[in-house]
Amino acid sequence: MPQLSVQHITKRFGQLVANDDITLDVPGGKVLAILGENGAGKSTLMKVIAGLLTPDAGDVLVDGRPIPHGRPDLAIQAGVGMIHQHFMLVPRLTVWENIVLGREPRTRLGAVDRRTAVRTIRELSQRYGLAVDPESPVHALTVGQRQRVEILKAFYRGAQVLILDEPTALLTPQETEELFASIKHFARDGFPVVFISHKLDEVMEVADRIVVIRQGKVTGELPADDATPQKLAELMVGRAVVLRVEREAVEPGPAALEVERLEVAATRHRPTVGPISLTVRRGEILGIAGVDGNGQLELAEALVGLVPTRHGSIHLAGKDIADLPVRERTSHGLGYVPADRQTDGLVLDFPLWQNFILRDYASSPYRRGVGIDRPAARKAALQAVEKFDIRPASIDVFARQLSGGNQQKLILAREILRRPDVLVVSQPTRGLDVGAVEFVHRQLLELRRQGAAIVLISLELDEILTLSDQVAVLFRGRLSDPVPAADATRDGIGLMMAGQGFEAKAVSGQ
Repeated sequence: MPQLSVQHITKRFGQLVANDDITLDVPGGKVLAILGENGAGKSTLMKVIAGLLTPDAGDVLVDGRPIPHGRPDLAIQAGVGMIHQHFMLVPRLTVWENIVLGREPRTRLGAVDRRTAVRTIRELSQRYGLAVDPESPVHALTVGQRQRVEILKAFYRGAQVLILDEPTALLTPQETEELFASIKHFARDGFPVVFISHKLDEVMEVADRIVVIRQGKVTGELPADDATPQKLAELMVGRAVVLRVEREAVEPGPAALEVERLEVAATRHRPTVGPISLTVRRGEILGIAGVDGNGQLELAEALVGLVPTRHGSIHLAGKDIADLPVRERTSHGLGYVPADRQTDGLVLDFPLWQNFILRDYASSPYRRGVGIDRPAARKAALQAVEKFDIRPASIDVFARQLSGGNQQKLILAREILRRPDVLVVSQPTRGLDVGAVEFVHRQLLELRRQGAAIVLISLELDEILTLSDQVAVLFRGRLSDPVPAADATRDGIGLMMAGQGFEAKAVSGQ
């Protein structure tokens, strides 16, 4: 059976040491999970193994033979199959055309041998339990089916080692279960499998052994049978953390946000969204689940005024704000935490204290004449840094110098300390370690306790189920009817995320 060996890999980007003397072995027939938060160095290590990056030190070996550094073609020849988080497919081509692209079988006359290609792919599909129609155009496939195409492409090219980088990020729960079954099948067939993730439950379910990476270093390695969520979380963060915060009972108040038949017109860069109707009451969190790309960004930006709408109304505490600009919506009590904190949430080359007042620099207490009351702004920023434990504590550091978790804390501090009546928050914990996730969840629940209405848009189903009072699903720009979170199940949500029974009130799976 083939074996993958990684020996003393170090990779630097300037002063940043992304991988620091990492060694690990993956024998054939075993699944090794590499666990760590975004920025821990997982994907960098995988790109080194796949020949996409050249390490500063160390070697990668398959069956004892070293792979030349920085040569993805030779890594593929050596049997390394890399399944990237973002698929590398041509949507307009069929499944078989994507799989054989660059390695097409030929007839005696030199033409592409379509019949042989289709037959080979059907055989691979059946052998590895990856059901997909070779004749289907890729653009017509689900996300899970596209992932199968990527895996089949690796096997078609002779993969003997399979690396899957955050493979469940865009999958429904049902597709995730199917993927896990396939991974276990690959291992039974003798392949070494490397599974990269930041989700504790996933690595415990699919792996034989788990390696934890934090800040580029291996902080622990243990058999999956000996792992517990708490133990893994401590290895990832370096301290004990609360993995699931308790949501206390709160009696909801009157409606704070009412949206009626809201529509966002399609453009070259975004899909049609709507008509969407929803109501969120004070002291309530409405969780919106869905596979990425189904209109989450467009809905959030329509609510806060960043994209125009062609129809519908948005009432905030009874006042229609659908035609108001962003600043006026903000002044009426609407807050927003965007999904992309670096592009949409912060000005990276502004210091921390200036980022903190971005919403309110033109009004009291931060305005002085035609300028800014710097002492007032700096005092408020210092208080926010202390209250939200933002590190480093200096308010003069640029936003780009903060870690992802501290950038997110800064945005949350800015929005929450304004005491919004309604907060639209999108992907609030993307890329954060479990300690930062705990902090963010506590802040959102405290804001709910204080009487705010929250629209929570997240790709993390556990987050939706943990925090929400009501749960709805966004699918192809349409929003399902919400159900109480107590009645919602992962399976019910997952089916609706895939479009099954979407028109019915089936989130609970009843």
